[in-house]
Amino acid sequence: LCSYTCAMPRNALVTLKFGPYESCGMVEHRKYRLQGLRAVLLADGHEVVLEEIPDWNSVELIVNGENVFRCNIKDLDFGGDGLLDPLCEEARKAVLNAY
Repeated sequence: LCSYTCAMPRNALVTLKFGPYESCGMVEHRKYRLQGLRAVLLADGHEVVLEEIPDWNSVELIVNGENVFRCNIKDLDFGGDGLLDPLCEEARKAVLNAY
């Protein structure tokens, strides 16, 4: 019944939840590894809201109250535009297919 026209519209509100991770002996919430993921979602026209969570090494994308994507923050590329990071592409598709 559903084709690509049922995909999530542009300008969706995406909550990007992220936990702290250890780097250089310190555990902190850091946004460096989220840059590419944010860039990819923003380029698709979505509004991205960052939210710190207590779960170590965790990244979750929430659309319409539903968790549509989850990964380890250390698996995301450091910095950059996200175009060459396969996890960013996977996350982008998960948001586009969310409903």
